Amino acid sequence: MIAPARLLATALLAAVTLLPGAAAWSAELLMFERKGCGHCARWLAQVGPVYPRTDVAKRAPLRRVDLGEERPPEGVTSPVRFTPTFVLMDQGREVGRIVGYIDDATFWGLLANLMARLDEQSAKPPN
Repeated sequence: MIAPARLLATALLAAVTLLPGAAAWSAELLMFERKGCGHCARWLAQVGPVYPRTDVAKRAPLRRVDLGEERPPEGVTSPVRFTPTFVLMDQGREVGRIVGYIDDATFWGLLANLMARLDEQSAKPPN
């Protein structure tokens, strides 16, 4: 017979793993793009291959959203009009965004600012 505590722990683990939207409670970086976007293509060539190997990607994996095909997820605070737009989400809420892409150095600097904001929010006690 399985001990009640072990049974409860197993049930909770299964619920968290199988619930739809469970991944929405972690941070992610949304990249809004459109077909034919030249700046998107530059980001994908210059930063795209490196991003998955960074510590930032471990905390906020990239999810690409095609504005021509998909609606922005819930929690995005204002319309996305320009591509690429990068929106850092945490627990279903927008932390901040980067609109456009100039070059990789600028992108990494702006992303570092967003990650610092994420750290500040994580340090605050929940309401």
